[in-house]
Amino acid sequence: MKKILKTLGKYLFLFGVGGVIYALIEILFRGYTHWTMVVLGGICFIAVGLINEILSWDTPLILQGAIGGIIITMLEFITGCIVNIHLGWNVWDYSDMLFNIQGQICLPFTAIWIIVAMIGIVLDDYLRYWIFHEEKPHYSLV
Repeated sequence: MKKILKTLGKYLFLFGVGGVIYALIEILFRGYTHWTMVVLGGICFIAVGLINEILSWDTPLILQGAIGGIIITMLEFITGCIVNIHLGWNVWDYSDMLFNIQGQICLPFTAIWIIVAMIGIVLDDYLRYWIFHEEKPHYSLV
């Protein structure tokens, strides 16, 4: 039971870090955010952080970032379909962007998410190392 609570605490912490950072990035670039972005950010941060928990440390960071960018894009699409299309909350709309799908995701943002994912992976790994005493991160870029 103690191990379960420790793991739950770690993931709640990582969820909170990711959610706050995601919301702050949105506020920085858009001037505002929505509470659903805190939830989405937390989920995205945990998801990209698990990439090199599943894959080898030898997996190039650029490949991890590409996988993370795809994961974030998929989570954005699912969230957009729920909060924007189904619930009609209009949290974001990429309809005016090139190569968008239903206004929920677009190719330019997927490219940005790859970079954000690489930063998120490194941040997650160092938080796990510094706070939870997990393995010290080491990477190869390509």
